[in-house]
Amino acid sequence: MAAGRPPGLTTHVLDLARGRPGAGMAYRLYRIAGEHRALLVQGRTNADGRTDCPLLEGNMFRAGLYELEFDAAAYFKAAGGPSGSIWTTIPIRFEISEQDGHYHVPLLIAPGGYSTYRGS
Repeated sequence: MAAGRPPGLTTHVLDLARGRPGAGMAYRLYRIAGEHRALLVQGRTNADGRTDCPLLEGNMFRAGLYELEFDAAAYFKAAGGPSGSIWTTIPIRFEISEQDGHYHVPLLIAPGGYSTYRGS
């Protein structure tokens, strides 16, 4: 388990171009099984660019392949002004293998690029 955090999955979005949290970005979390994607949860990030609760926890948190999808185009359009972004939907596919681990999958985004990592 990561530094006292209970097992689960969390995310947050940082808008690197504007130097602030990616508030209001729509997201969807899918569980992947072969060619099938099952929608588990969807919502929007809060004012801090985070979700109000973990995306997965308790009985829902289990090993497997997942995809976290972010609606970048709608976010940049709502942010106002010309963004110059080519990103529409950003999918991040990852595997949960540690049943007792904490997975934090953030999105750092700008009109010209994005990155992610396994956070703490």
